[in-house]
Amino acid sequence: MTNTILLGTHVSVHGGIHTAFERGMKIGCATMQVFTKNSNRWKAKTLTEEDIEKYKTARANATIHPVFAHASYLINLCATSPPTLAQSRSAFAEELRRCAALGLEGLIVHPGSHLGAGEPDGIRRIADSINLAHEQTPGLSVRTLLETTAGQGTAIGYRFEHLRDVFEHIDDRERVAICIDTCHLFASGYPIDTPEGWERTLHELQDTVGLSRLAAVHVNDSRRELGSRIDRHEHIGKGKIGLASFAFLMNDSRFAAIPKILETDKSEDMHEDVENMALLRSLVRTGTQMSGKNGEIRKRPDTQEFKDRPMEADRRTS
Repeated sequence: MTNTILLGTHVSVHGGIHTAFERGMKIGCATMQVFTKNSNRWKAKTLTEEDIEKYKTARANATIHPVFAHASYLINLCATSPPTLAQSRSAFAEELRRCAALGLEGLIVHPGSHLGAGEPDGIRRIADSINLAHEQTPGLSVRTLLETTAGQGTAIGYRFEHLRDVFEHIDDRERVAICIDTCHLFASGYPIDTPEGWERTLHELQDTVGLSRLAAVHVNDSRRELGSRIDRHEHIGKGKIGLASFAFLMNDSRFAAIPKILETDKSEDMHEDVENMALLRSLVRTGTQMSGKNGEIRKRPDTQEFKDRPMEADRRTS
């Protein structure tokens, strides 16, 4: 039963990218996210044929699917400095190639920060960067997933309209999708902590980008309050969002086939991920489904019920 829900976490690739499958299987991941290179360095170790073969063998022997990569945190697709922009674009295209070589389904990337140039300029530059990467990587099936942001600093992507506007300037839109992050949504001001706010947020997403473009969800609680514009992830049920919101997510039929991936702090044994996933699975209720037809809710989760429940997460030491 544990792998019937598309739920997983970001998994370490220490010892080789193929090792992520053993770690993911050990804790019950049905999907997962990895880095294909060091996330805080520009240079990447070359993926050898042996690396690729080991990865594909490990994947064939696992039941984890799909697998996404997260792009380097150094990449800024709308950087104002020409050298940084060129380096970001080159690194982004290279990460797409690495994902394609391994057969990953998508590369999740933060849209970028305009650094004072203004949002319209930043949005156009992000689209130009993606178009250039597509020109440099023709025929690749791996998709770019633009991630929603908390809006910290000059980050683009804290409103759905930003992503819509990026899409409007992209030539090959079939190669681009989105990833929403629950912490980022909440911190940027989307009130996903109430049934009404949850529905309103999804209607806004549908009206701007379209739910059909949603390819993944980062499932994180938030250490900071609604609208703080500060990106601080927290364990499920330990932050400001509230457990009820995650019940909405886990019981919404529109999200049943969407991979859900944790990005919270963890120890080497990953017990925090085990507890977070167990808690999320425990929120699933038979007959408690939110329907995608016309956006109506057939039966809402009881908010107070989930707020009053004792936390498995209370045992965490992180």
